[in-house]
Amino acid sequence: MAKAKLTLVKSTIDRSRKQKDTVRALGLRKLNHTIEKELSPQVEGMIAKVKHLLNVEYL
Repeated sequence: MAKAKLTLVKSTIDRSRKQKDTVRALGLRKLNHTIEKELSPQVEGMIAKVKHLLNVEYL
């Protein structure tokens, strides 16, 4: 499966609870925290919901 490298580049302060929960569910904790995730339809949907807070690099 394809992978994506996700980096949190904007703060979740002053964002809705749903967006904060989505960022946390992706596994991102702090600003500039980077993770690699296997892409699935569920993960792609989560990325789409908070793409304005993330830097996404498809591997």
